[in-house]
Amino acid sequence: MTTAFDPVDLAGLPLANRIVMAPMTRNRATGGGGVPTDSMVAYYAQRAGAGLIVTEATQTAVVGQGYPFTPGLHTPAQVAGWRRVTDAVHEAGGRIFAQLWHGGRIGHPVLLPDGLIPVGPSPVAADGQVFTEDGLKDCVTPRELTDAEIHETVEGFAAAARNALEAGFDGVEIHGANGYLVHQFLAPNSNRRTDAWGGDAERRNRFAVAVTRAVAEAVGAHRTGLRLSPGNPFNGIDEPDPEAQYTALLQAVEPLGLAYLHVCDVPDRELLARLRKHFTGTFVLNPASGDRPTGLADLGLIEDGSADLLAFGRQFLANPDLPRRLALGGPFNTPDRASFYGGDDSGYLDYPALDD
Repeated sequence: MTTAFDPVDLAGLPLANRIVMAPMTRNRATGGGGVPTDSMVAYYAQRAGAGLIVTEATQTAVVGQGYPFTPGLHTPAQVAGWRRVTDAVHEAGGRIFAQLWHGGRIGHPVLLPDGLIPVGPSPVAADGQVFTEDGLKDCVTPRELTDAEIHETVEGFAAAARNALEAGFDGVEIHGANGYLVHQFLAPNSNRRTDAWGGDAERRNRFAVAVTRAVAEAVGAHRTGLRLSPGNPFNGIDEPDPEAQYTALLQAVEPLGLAYLHVCDVPDRELLARLRKHFTGTFVLNPASGDRPTGLADLGLIEDGSADLLAFGRQFLANPDLPRRLALGGPFNTPDRASFYGGDDSGYLDYPALDD
């Protein structure tokens, strides 16, 4: 029987176990310019016991920044900053992928320079608020991307992927989930275009497919993962028929031979099982576990074949040595509510380690 503690080959990359540290925004790129900081080096190195770390969402362009103090992968300084992180993780024996992200309409002009405003597939504001240094602010109506700008944005993902490899990452994950730009193109309530990038499910999928193909061509499909959250309403998304939408999407990306598919925040396990039939590669699951952190009770998802790798979020904040604790059956530090958000030292230095 396969367990979460067994090694696995991820498209040629050997992983020590099947436990993934899920991407979680930390807001710790506080030195200016979206450059990773010392606290980020410590934070990721301490969690190198994961079979695979996927970093916090990392913007591919200036206008893609959706929150304050998030890192980027579009300048030489950012690449150099991330190199410090990857070197530390590799020295500790870990593997690490960069999550490539564009916030799209989730953002605010106060986060952007030079009079920029957030962009999106259509000029439709998200129903909600976004966190800024000045507190919560209502989401604004984004500027609709032109056809030429869409192609530039696709190339921005590919360029960020090349930068990630220059920074020493083992691969990249495309953030196509949780209501950000790729997801905005997929959803009919945020994508109301009538050109080749919108309309029916196939045309709404076109941006996600173009980004995935461009990244795979830039760094190799074996170094490219894709994260999706079918039907997840986060950030104002409404997908009335996620099965049809994502079946078509998975059929389109399946021939690329991606390193993995990472699905998160989908409580309908039957839907997941049906969708998984359309992707034959490695399947990473970040289960929808409600108010409780994903933990021991979820390890059976590896054993019963529901997933090839299992991603943990909140438990990694409070338990940097999470794989060891899971193997021992605990004990577990309880995540402090403050550690769910970045910008301070909670979640990486404050929690006690297990006694040897």
